Amino acid sequence: MCFAQWPAWANAPAPVFVLNSLDGNVSVIDPVTWTEKKRIPTGKEPHHLYLTPDEKSVIVANALSDSLTFIDPRTAQIQRTVVGILDPYHLRFSPDMKWFVTAANRLNHVDIYRWDGRNLVLAKRIQTGKTPSHLWIDSKSTTVWVSIQDSNGLLSIDLATQSVKSLTPVGPMPADVFGTPDDKLILVGLTGSDGVEVYDISGPQPRFVKKILTGKGAHAFRALGDRKHVMVSNRVANTISQIDYTSLQVVAELPGPSGPDCMDITADGKFILLTSRWARKLSVIDIAARKVVRQVPVGKSPHGVWTLDHAPRQ
Repeated sequence: MCFAQWPAWANAPAPVFVLNSLDGNVSVIDPVTWTEKKRIPTGKEPHHLYLTPDEKSVIVANALSDSLTFIDPRTAQIQRTVVGILDPYHLRFSPDMKWFVTAANRLNHVDIYRWDGRNLVLAKRIQTGKTPSHLWIDSKSTTVWVSIQDSNGLLSIDLATQSVKSLTPVGPMPADVFGTPDDKLILVGLTGSDGVEVYDISGPQPRFVKKILTGKGAHAFRALGDRKHVMVSNRVANTISQIDYTSLQVVAELPGPSGPDCMDITADGKFILLTSRWARKLSVIDIAARKVVRQVPVGKSPHGVWTLDHAPRQ
């Protein structure tokens, strides 16, 4: 299959990137024509991606190749590849730009790196329970929260000392975690259940608050950008639930076809960009109308999705 090169343009919208985990590449999608323009080869099993603090690179984590691929978020050109990053399944920068953290889903550890703006230096490798999955870092860059998927736990790590602070039992198969902007609550998606558990983290130890019923296979979060609502994809139920995290209630339900996974929100706050893993498609969902308005064919098992032109992530 042949794909055209991404055209040279100055002020066009930034492309949408979709990680095709089983193909080992990234689909680059034009958000105006909603067509795939090219595919970028990365490494084996790219699952998640994240923007560098200077917004000059989007980093794709290639779990089975032990590498990171740096891509220009506007031109979709590969900038460099960093090797020797063991099993980077999930990744996240601290807001203060000093720390870069990866979760080794296969190898059962979390790696904490110092970041100087270009280079990664391993500060500490922390062994975890079975299958560390997703990461969240608080707004003050003090604590990393890690879901331990096959040990049913929520781990917190102090960034300054790179030491474990707490390990809290949670419901079955915790996946994504989301912290409210005031750093008072953590939401945990339970892929092995039918909802989201909420924990108060304002004290010395996390305290269970409630479970919000969403749908079977609650998995990935994406904030709507209004500092009030967060979306969660329910992979088994094939839905997306909109949660008001001030009232801790589901306020809307949207379609999420064919194994909904990761999401991004367009800059105008009108559309969800959703990876439909079992259909090999990017689904575009109108939030106000609560309906799928288009689907774009991509590669095998699409997972992470991201665009530079997105709504705020809180």
